[in-house]
Amino acid sequence: MNSVLYPVCAGVAWLALLYKTRVLRTDRSAAQLALTGNFLLLGITYTVSTPVVWVATSRAAGIVNFSGLLTQSCVVLMSACQQLVLLHLTHERATAWRKAVPRLIALALVLVTMVTLFSAATIQREAPNDFALSKAQYYPAYITVYLVAYTANQIDVGILGWRYAKVAATPWLRRGLLLIALTLPFALVYSGCRAADVIAGQFGTDGRAWEPVAQLAVTIATITKIIGWTIPDWGRHLSTLADGVRDRLTYRELVPFHREVTALVPEPVIPLDPRADLRTRLYRTVVEIRDAQWSLRTWMDPAVADAARRRAEAARLRDDDVAAVVEAAQLRAAIQAKAAQRQPAVHTHAPRVAEPGDLAAELAFQRRLARAFAGSPLVTAALADTTSPRTEETA
Repeated sequence: MNSVLYPVCAGVAWLALLYKTRVLRTDRSAAQLALTGNFLLLGITYTVSTPVVWVATSRAAGIVNFSGLLTQSCVVLMSACQQLVLLHLTHERATAWRKAVPRLIALALVLVTMVTLFSAATIQREAPNDFALSKAQYYPAYITVYLVAYTANQIDVGILGWRYAKVAATPWLRRGLLLIALTLPFALVYSGCRAADVIAGQFGTDGRAWEPVAQLAVTIATITKIIGWTIPDWGRHLSTLADGVRDRLTYRELVPFHREVTALVPEPVIPLDPRADLRTRLYRTVVEIRDAQWSLRTWMDPAVADAARRRAEAARLRDDDVAAVVEAAQLRAAIQAKAAQRQPAVHTHAPRVAEPGDLAAELAFQRRLARAFAGSPLVTAALADTTSPRTEETA
């Protein structure tokens, strides 16, 4: 299985490294440099772990299973890089290094111990497909040292990611840190499988039965973590794309609504240059709908608003949904009254019920309003409930 999964992980890691080197052109902070190192080591780890590369690398080094020591040493060095990234993201430079030093010393000791225990091994065959299984069975001390270091780092990174996600400076950094934290269960599954390998080895057997689980778990953890590390850089492009799609859908939904509410009060409509961008058109549409709403205010009967509110509350709607039904009912009744030139004796003083705090909230509300205006049965029922008072003809 690792002849398929590991090349995939290697490809994703090298792509992430290429992307990160572009970021380094403008940002060479310690966090970015450490993250670049992490992707470089990750690419090496999974490239060398591919069976055909594994054998060639060990043969070139002249040491049996040198590839195993190389890849697992890279994992330990990746741990150092990941610690540096998280600490520099959340602390001042001096504080980050002060907190990093004990971790780096511990990882250095792990590396020295691993090299020493590996050198004491006497296994004479290459194990590109089951190196961890072989070490767990015949040299449990080596794999145990590696496993303890790997697990401790995964727990530390997971906790730091979860903790710092709560205070992240940007939404995409928060999402990235959460993704990194969410890889912890998969990493622990991998660690559990490797611990089971050690135990099985003491009983003269091995963990081949659960090896696919270990490989799948580490693959999921690796790819998810790569996404988590890189998404703060490219996630904003997803936001831009999503905003563009949302704006286009909103514009298409508001255009028919705009056409109806401005048909009898065209004064607010300002012709736009045909080359105007979508955002400008959308903004003007929103403003003109609101201006038309105010222009129709003198044709709005307060009784319609009361009837619409009762209907909406009876349907257990809340907040903006109630406001959308009330405003839609008032607009539809006002358009009908103006078309018939029958003005109510007493008109509404405030045609707006909702007061969104920003443009995004205004757009979301106007979509609700457009839907209610177009076909809400509550609006139709409110108009049917209302008996218009005697009106006076206007010229």
